[in-house]
Amino acid sequence: MTVAERSAPEFTSRLINGILSVKPLADLAKHQARSMMIKRAESIGVHWRQEVRMLQSRGGDAAFSPQWDAELAQIQSPNLVYPDYYRRSFHAYEQGNLSWDAAMEVEVAAHAVHARLWPDAGARGDAMLRQSYHDVLRQQLTSPPRDIVDLGCSVGMSTFALQALYPDATLTGVDLSPYFLVVARYRNQQRNLPPIHWLHAPAEATGLPNACCDLVSAHLMFHELPQTAAIAILQEARRLLRPGGHLAIMDMNPRSQVYATMPPYVLTLLKSTEPYLDQYFALDLEQAIQDAGFTQPTVVCNSARHRTLVAQVR
Repeated sequence: MTVAERSAPEFTSRLINGILSVKPLADLAKHQARSMMIKRAESIGVHWRQEVRMLQSRGGDAAFSPQWDAELAQIQSPNLVYPDYYRRSFHAYEQGNLSWDAAMEVEVAAHAVHARLWPDAGARGDAMLRQSYHDVLRQQLTSPPRDIVDLGCSVGMSTFALQALYPDATLTGVDLSPYFLVVARYRNQQRNLPPIHWLHAPAEATGLPNACCDLVSAHLMFHELPQTAAIAILQEARRLLRPGGHLAIMDMNPRSQVYATMPPYVLTLLKSTEPYLDQYFALDLEQAIQDAGFTQPTVVCNSARHRTLVAQVR
């Protein structure tokens, strides 16, 4: 068994699940969570609304540039069937990740969410979190990878950071949201960075060749997955990696005291935007990684709320 099921959620968690099963209450919680993020962003000097408008218009006069929809049609895989789990509401967006709103707000939301990871981090918190992940990678990988697959790459923030860390590597960013990938490709071109291959595909069935990379990275993806998808993605990562290759996962740490002592109101807001959080917290990820064909992972707590797991192909 790769899944360690808790006998029953804690009383507070069960109570919150009951509240969120009532749609009007769930919608209210999502609205509050979103409002809280926007206020936090503005308080740290991240001008949420202004930056989103600039991205929507691509710096032009139109409220929403028609180029976005044109490029969406180019990057979408026409025969892709979205898994049911991906059609859920995520992060206070009714359409989940399959919407322009979600894609346009990823970057500002990341700055807001990670602003308090370290004292006085503010708008630098997200970059500090990524740096803490990369510090672990440098310690665990004996040689720089030649080919990297970034699963759940979103709008490319994690992919660009990996590119800066390993400038000689060839990178592929994989995501199920074509909206995210269009923004990633735009940022790639806007910043005049070396080209990255952006692939519209599920992380559990990328369609990439066997043994095509030395590093599979997944940055803040696993907490958004049901357990069946998480296990399938680990198996796909094993297929993609060459002998001696590494899997690296950075995500929320279920053992963190921050979550254990989180006030019920804040936990309600968090769970309203993360529909698979209970499943993620109940998954024995270390064992699941080994069951997929990897060595026992090294686990490093790289923030008060996050952990990095690095394992090698067995």
